[in-house]
Amino acid sequence: MNQIEANEESVSLSPNSGERICPVLGEFAEWEIPWEDLQIGERIGIGSYGEVYRADWNGTEVAVKKFLVQDLTSDVLNQFKCEAEMMIRLRHPNVVLFMGAVTRSPNLSILTEFLPRGSLYRLLHRSGTQIDEKKRMKMALDVAKGMNYLHTSHPTVVHRDLKSPNLLVDKNWVVKVCDFGLSRLKHHTFLSSNSTAGTPEWMAPEVLRNEPASEKCDLYSFGVILWELATSCIPWTGLNPMQVVGAVGFQNRRLEIPANIDPTVAQIIRDCWENDPRRRPSFAQLIPRLKGLQRLVVHRD
Repeated sequence: MNQIEANEESVSLSPNSGERICPVLGEFAEWEIPWEDLQIGERIGIGSYGEVYRADWNGTEVAVKKFLVQDLTSDVLNQFKCEAEMMIRLRHPNVVLFMGAVTRSPNLSILTEFLPRGSLYRLLHRSGTQIDEKKRMKMALDVAKGMNYLHTSHPTVVHRDLKSPNLLVDKNWVVKVCDFGLSRLKHHTFLSSNSTAGTPEWMAPEVLRNEPASEKCDLYSFGVILWELATSCIPWTGLNPMQVVGAVGFQNRRLEIPANIDPTVAQIIRDCWENDPRRRPSFAQLIPRLKGLQRLVVHRD
């Protein structure tokens, strides 16, 4: 990915307004949405690098992710450009659809489709609604399909912050992967990043140790999500984030899999949690196993 050179000269003032335009984002002209065309509604979340609002765009409901940092330094521009570039080329039923971008400071934003049921995390843990077992199995398959698309695209997209708060659910209970704030395009075998800015509860041990990580770090995270779908529990309750880093990253601990979880499901979870990332399955290998599931929990009379 090209590094963006942003210096004093690269930011100019629009002749029509006091807004700053960055020529470096000029390639997004066809995706440009004027901020004035948006009617911003309630804030619906805070993602990595930005706040997310519900909005109306010419009669269409959209989600607007507004970047928290708006001073046009090379870091901010690089982050924005990476996320927009990545999302423009992604097209899959289980990946949130990119709809455009506001490329002028102070409103640097990315627009995506709006998914009315909100995050999988909220549905499982906060909404009070019981999601039946069949739906939950289908949700696991949706996530695997979306992630397999990312992992098999060229170059491979590694999410690096896969977790139930970053999975959104549409009105038909279809789950879509979102929030590519920490994603890296994988041009080599390993992606190295100094940023461990994800959420420890879902993060792979090698990422928690700040070691080089491959796309297999997303498989570990998927194991936690499948554990959530099977148990309806919040991962690592009772531990603070730093304790999770110690437990998973340095003591090789894993979440406890309850005895009533179907053995096939329990094995998939354990396979995803292998300490050696190379021993974790790929999403392509997981999809047929997930399609074959009959149940998540063994109901004993």
